[in-house]
Amino acid sequence: MKILLIRVSSLGDVLHNMPMVDDIKAHYPNAQIDWVVEEAYVNLVKLQPKVNKVIAYALRRWRKSLGNKETRAEFKHFYRTLREEAYDYIFDTQGLLKTGIIMGVARTAPNGKKIGLANGTEGSGYEGISRIFHDLSIPVDRRTHAVLRGRLVAAAALNYQVDTPASFGLQKLDLQPEWMPATPYIVFFHGTAGESKKWPRHNWIGTARDLQVTGWPILLPWGTAAEKAEAEAMAEHMPNASVLPKLSMQEATVLAQRATLVIGVDTGLVHIAAAYETPTIEIYCDSPRWKTEGNWSDKIINLGDKGNPPSVAEVEIAFERLLKAY
Repeated sequence: MKILLIRVSSLGDVLHNMPMVDDIKAHYPNAQIDWVVEEAYVNLVKLQPKVNKVIAYALRRWRKSLGNKETRAEFKHFYRTLREEAYDYIFDTQGLLKTGIIMGVARTAPNGKKIGLANGTEGSGYEGISRIFHDLSIPVDRRTHAVLRGRLVAAAALNYQVDTPASFGLQKLDLQPEWMPATPYIVFFHGTAGESKKWPRHNWIGTARDLQVTGWPILLPWGTAAEKAEAEAMAEHMPNASVLPKLSMQEATVLAQRATLVIGVDTGLVHIAAAYETPTIEIYCDSPRWKTEGNWSDKIINLGDKGNPPSVAEVEIAFERLLKAY
């Protein structure tokens, strides 16, 4: 059986699609699974060893230079690579016009099927026009968790039940950055693109003060100049904290994977920590918790909700529980 998964972006969405792979392989061990993904997330998908081939897609970059000879050559290479195989099942679990077009271009084997979502979930960017590329559209409840959505679509198409916790199957990276402490450490993933999703600075400072009893350093990563400035401002009031250099995607993954404790807002890197089942506290301030909360391991504690961020005291209770257990 040859299967193609189409989930191109973003970081959290690609990550949340991964349990489909372990599910399919549990029921069809000999299945060949390929995946189309934005080039920025190729290395992330390659951490799932059960994916046979990762096909890089670069629309975000290509559309800035559509007239360039090099861009046209890259697009032709993508087109040829996409059509090298004829697939028995092609899944688009993103439900956008652009992912539907990829599905339309990809080839099916005789009696093969192209399968996608019949509807979007609450707050998703689903585009109904994507259904024109489907042979089969699978409906899901409007409040289906981001991880469960793809799992249910595959299960319905391949005739099995989803009856186990999500398994991401991520390999650990063999990488030893210079900044990596030799001792246990804590990570604060404080940065996020949406201002309303941030947890106030004074809360991070209060939490760092509570965590001084561990004696472990707190590492503050950042992705933009504004996040770096925020990390530096936080570190001035955290004697146990240090601001990291700018990290690659692989370095950020290692950071999340090896931490003794991760505390962070609703962002992709926090979800990576949860996927590795690193002891993680997910903080929700202005996004619905039901949609992405880590619910597959007791090493993950989810706090707050849309419009109801947690207090420092709630976070303290959570990390005491995690550190006592692990």
